[in-house]
Amino acid sequence: MAIIDAVIWQPQGMPVIYAHKYPENNLSTYTQLIVQESQEAVLFSKGKLMGKFGPGRHTLNTENLPILRNLYGFPFGGKNPFTAEIWFVNRIQAFNIGWSIGSLSIHDSDYNTMLPLTADGQYGLRIIDAEKFLVKVVGPKVDFTEFDMTSQFTGEFTTKAKSAIVQFMTANHVGYKQISGYLDQISNVLRQQMAPFWDDLGLELTKFYVSNIDIDTTTPEGRKVKEALSSQSAQSITGHTWQQEQMFNTANNAIGSFGGDNNGGLLGGLMAINMMGGMGGGGGVGAGMMTPQYQQPTFAPGAVPGAPGAQQPMQQPQQVRMVYCAGCAKRFPSNMDYCPNCGHKYNPCPACGTDNDENARRCVSCGNPLVIEARCPGCDTKLQPGAAFCPNCGKPVGAAGADVCSRCGAPFPPGSKFCARCGNKR
Repeated sequence: MAIIDAVIWQPQGMPVIYAHKYPENNLSTYTQLIVQESQEAVLFSKGKLMGKFGPGRHTLNTENLPILRNLYGFPFGGKNPFTAEIWFVNRIQAFNIGWSIGSLSIHDSDYNTMLPLTADGQYGLRIIDAEKFLVKVVGPKVDFTEFDMTSQFTGEFTTKAKSAIVQFMTANHVGYKQISGYLDQISNVLRQQMAPFWDDLGLELTKFYVSNIDIDTTTPEGRKVKEALSSQSAQSITGHTWQQEQMFNTANNAIGSFGGDNNGGLLGGLMAINMMGGMGGGGGVGAGMMTPQYQQPTFAPGAVPGAPGAQQPMQQPQQVRMVYCAGCAKRFPSNMDYCPNCGHKYNPCPACGTDNDENARRCVSCGNPLVIEARCPGCDTKLQPGAAFCPNCGKPVGAAGADVCSRCGAPFPPGSKFCARCGNKR
């Protein structure tokens, strides 16, 4: 076999090669070894380390390799052939080695439940002891690449990373909601714990970053958790509860299940309103589901606050609750007489307290009949039930004045048999 006169390694392209074994081993004491910048050459012969060479041009003679006299008995000078393995080690620092771990289960302090997490990031390695690296890591491979590096130590890396992340989050009571604010601290902790592992292999961990810690959505359980957290965030923003969201969905399904015609849509809409209104104050189907945040005020049956002649219940502190305005659908406290958003006068149902339009005859929520306030058609003064004359202006109303309704005081249109306002018979 021919004697190699010059030995050189020029890596091309990707991936990053950490170590390369020169394919020929027929050398001589006149062979020139050329080592480029950011490289180091290591020679082995008969299982022993012969020498290390940094950047530059080196002649493999007995002056540079004194061990040749012990291994082969070479004298000084002369062209003497010998065999040896030449390894080139890449000393370039690699900063972009990606890593990721999944199935990281932790008892989260924010949600007080087990969450499946995943983490990923990047790190950088540099060879600081070429001999230790070749002996402990590379082995018989001809080329040792970045892929070989990451795949060979996946087990050890994953175990140490999971343990460090869980210990940090548990010891510092860091939950999923705050984890993004601690990525820098977690990165430093992981680097300190992993540095000795790489040092033992002749490598230096130059950089280590945790880029992201999030819910692991690679499993069905993780996707369910992610969906639940997203739904909870939406509920917190809009101010509704899970029970109310289920009621909204049920109401939409009720509307859609009655076909596309007007009658079907109207029927479905009435059923939806009935369900969301709780079907009265008596604890109907939807009452328990809609009460967590938006409970309507309740009053004694048959009593309207302030109505003359109504039987007054025992005086108890009135509970102030939020009601929906019949005019603008905005919420306002039940102790207000008018809606602060649109100025609509609060017209509560005596049974469930739901606000109704001033002309409504029955409650839109529970269907309970509404007592219509009678007023004078002349001066709009409030009238007592059954009054024949207005106490303010003396205008005849009721039986004494056949041109007005005896119930609400509204004028009868010519030829009408029923009141256009309340439906009372003339």
